[in-house]
Amino acid sequence: MTLHPRLRIAAAPAWGAGGGAPLSDRGWRVAVLVWHVAFAAMVGTALVRAATVVDADGGPRWLLVTALGALVLAWVVLGAPALTSRDARRATAYLVVLVVVIGVVAWIEPALLFVMFLAYPQVWFLVPTALTGIWWTLVLAGASTVGPFVAFARGDEPLWGPGETLVGMVFSLAMGLWVHALLATSDERAELIRQLEATRAELAEAHHQQGVLAERERLAREVHDTLAQGFTSIVVLAQTATAQLPGSPGAAAERVALIEEVARDNLAEARAMVAAFAPVALDSATLMEALERLAERFGRETGLATRLDTSALGPAGPELSRSQEIVLLRGAQEALTNVRRHASASGVVLRVSRVSDVVAVHVEDDGVGFSPADVPGIGLAGLRDRAAEVGGAVDVASAPGRGTRVTVRVPVR
Repeated sequence: MTLHPRLRIAAAPAWGAGGGAPLSDRGWRVAVLVWHVAFAAMVGTALVRAATVVDADGGPRWLLVTALGALVLAWVVLGAPALTSRDARRATAYLVVLVVVIGVVAWIEPALLFVMFLAYPQVWFLVPTALTGIWWTLVLAGASTVGPFVAFARGDEPLWGPGETLVGMVFSLAMGLWVHALLATSDERAELIRQLEATRAELAEAHHQQGVLAERERLAREVHDTLAQGFTSIVVLAQTATAQLPGSPGAAAERVALIEEVARDNLAEARAMVAAFAPVALDSATLMEALERLAERFGRETGLATRLDTSALGPAGPELSRSQEIVLLRGAQEALTNVRRHASASGVVLRVSRVSDVVAVHVEDDGVGFSPADVPGIGLAGLRDRAAEVGGAVDVASAPGRGTRVTVRVPVR
């Protein structure tokens, strides 16, 4: 990092809790303007005194004025551009001119060495490293001390003259090293901020990817529990209608009507998924009404004896949230789909019960059964994930030749 942005970081106040922000571009331009004003004030005063007031006994006045004029020109051509552009060659050239001018001023008229209050800080603003700053400070102090020492040796000046320049050097070194220590801390802080920002970006990307995967899984469950089941019903009904068409057109027509009904429901489910993933069956009905319609339609589609039993529910009925009702309805749909595909059953019972603070939907059939450990099933796995999201659970009880009971439980809110 160059000195320009490092100084801007060091000069900026902290924002918020533990955060920092570099000095704005406008703030840095103001800082550079202050340098111009300070340079004009000090060097301008020195020029006025050199031209009109000072009795330059140590050397020709024209040389003193020329040196200060050269310093002004060097600042305009070299110093100021180096301060803003961080051009190392211009900075070095300007510092060389500064040392020569200070040497001339100290030799001819030490009273004008108040410009050292400008010269020392300029060194630290132009050099890239602390070691370079120390070197240029010592060179500048040497140039400003030679003249006063010569004057002291001649008896023309008391010892405090060169002493002042040495004290100024000490203060400059102390201040410059302190500033560079601050800059080093600012560098570390800036690097830490960059690392934290990079880590935050990585975490944000990871959370985004996790969200995308979760949304895909949710969409997959919705498609499986709604559209896929509807399409399965349509395929089975179409096959049945095709088989009945030659000998029983009336029964085939009934199947075609059911196909239309299921297709319309599937279309409504698709639109609901696009809107909010909410089941159409629960839009304008209670959970019990939705389960009753589900059982009635399943019986018409399959010809199986299907009934809904709510005797174990109690008179108050369940107090469930919408998400819990969705889980119970989807569980019944998934269980009935498995009955249609695999059970070869003659009857199905949907039971709704409440025990303490748990409401459950049981789907029982008298079909061929199976071993749950051997057939995990994608639909049941998705149903378990859905139930877990609302604090519920799914149990499957079955054995070959003994039918199947699927139970979906959710806690009452």
